Amino acid sequence: MSMKKDQGLLSKLKGVWVPAIVVILWEVVVRAGWVNPQVLPAPSAVLVKWYQYLMPLEAYDPAQGSKLAWYFSGELIRDLWESFYRVFLGFVIGGGLALPLGLLMGASQRIYDYMNPLIQVLRPIPPIAYIPLAILWFGLGNPPAVFLIALGAFFPVLMNTIVGVRAVDSIYIRAGKNLGAGSFLMFRKIIVPAAMPYILSGVRIGIGTGFICMIVAEMIAVNNGLGYRILEAREYFWSDKIIAGMFSIGLLGLAIDTVVSRLNNYLLRWHRGLE
Repeated sequence: MSMKKDQGLLSKLKGVWVPAIVVILWEVVVRAGWVNPQVLPAPSAVLVKWYQYLMPLEAYDPAQGSKLAWYFSGELIRDLWESFYRVFLGFVIGGGLALPLGLLMGASQRIYDYMNPLIQVLRPIPPIAYIPLAILWFGLGNPPAVFLIALGAFFPVLMNTIVGVRAVDSIYIRAGKNLGAGSFLMFRKIIVPAAMPYILSGVRIGIGTGFICMIVAEMIAVNNGLGYRILEAREYFWSDKIIAGMFSIGLLGLAIDTVVSRLNNYLLRWHRGLE
């Protein structure tokens, strides 16, 4: 048992080596003066800025008896929350509209024939192209950002759901009919579970696409969030804060993807023979 645990730990640590080597080389290159630190700051400088970015807005110093709000910006927690809120709300709206439409289009050839031409015209248009319209329709703030995120999440969930429903093995359909299952029962007990691997793949892709749309929207339409903070740092040439914000985006994306991946594993444990 101990040997298996050691092997599992070593397997997890394998993914740490490459990032660690990159960070060490990066630090050495900057410290050696081969790169202008104003253009590419050292990882240690980025870590210091990230720490300042993370700290609460008001930090109390007992020795001084004063608040050091001037040093600890505390923007990171608020920006992470704002960005996560927009991604969550936009995905719920986009995915919530795409899922039933995808199920209907996949199950009904008539609905598919009516809706598919419109879907195929709209699908290739990148969500970023909707930014001018989103600002005209919704103004500035959360509404245009949520709209763009919902748009980015809509089509991956829709297309994967359609493919999943249409890929259900006909043997399952015939078996359900022979056992006397009605349309609703067959849809709920056979079609949806069989299409679930495709649907959850679409969910994972849709969240990733919505995440990209969120960063772009925050750079244009709102005045907080991780995307806005990176753009603000660019205006003042704070390259260390830009990179700190980029790593924060990566960590938030990793956290969301990890949760979705574990949810997929749980919901599809029957499909992978884990039950």
